[in-house]
Amino acid sequence: MAGRGDLGGTEARLTLASTSPQRRAILEQLAIPFEVVAPDYVEDDPPDADAVELVRRHADGKARSVHVDGRITLGVDTTVLLDGRVYGKAADRDAARRMLRELSGRTHAVVSGVCLLGGSEDVLEHATTNVTFRALDSDVLDAYLDSGEWENRAGAYAIQGLGGRLVERIDGDYLNVVGLPGALLVSVLERHASKLLQTRR
Repeated sequence: MAGRGDLGGTEARLTLASTSPQRRAILEQLAIPFEVVAPDYVEDDPPDADAVELVRRHADGKARSVHVDGRITLGVDTTVLLDGRVYGKAADRDAARRMLRELSGRTHAVVSGVCLLGGSEDVLEHATTNVTFRALDSDVLDAYLDSGEWENRAGAYAIQGLGGRLVERIDGDYLNVVGLPGALLVSVLERHASKLLQTRR
C-alpha cells in the first residue's frame, strides 16, 4: 500500500514497518512518500524494562523484519514511562483504568525509538516528550473508557483523539505522543536519506 505522494518507480519511497494509522497520517502530513509493510515481529513489554532500550530494540526489530536491500525502511516503537515503569498497551478495560489513574495529575514520558535502514548508514535513535495529565475524576475516566479509544494504545490513551481531554500540557514533540517523532524523523532523513524529503504536495 502506497502513501500519498508516491509516483511509482520514478521516486524514492520509504517502507514503513507498521500498520499504525497514526504513523501513516504523520508521514502523509510531512509529505514523505511511503508504502506500508506489516512487520513480522513480536513485541514484549515487561513493565520493569529500560524504556529507551526497549523502544530502540523494538524499532530495530520491526524494521529488520521487513527490510529488503535497496530500499529505505523505517521502524518505530513508542511506550509510556512513569516512575521507571513501562506502560504498554492495556490488556482490558480494568488495566486501562489502572493505568490512567496512575497517570492522573502527573507527568509521564512518551519515549519512541526510530530505526532507519538502507540510507547512507543505518540509524537507531530515540526521542522523549513529557506529558502532564489533568487530575482525572471517575466520571472523566468512565467517559474515556466507554469510548474504547484506549484499546491498543501505549499508556491507554490517544492524545490526537478524545485523549486530548486528559492532557494539561506537553513538553516536546507532539507528533511523538501521537506515535512517530516527526522532528527526529526529519532530522534523520536530512542526514541519511534526503531524497525522501524532495517530494512536495
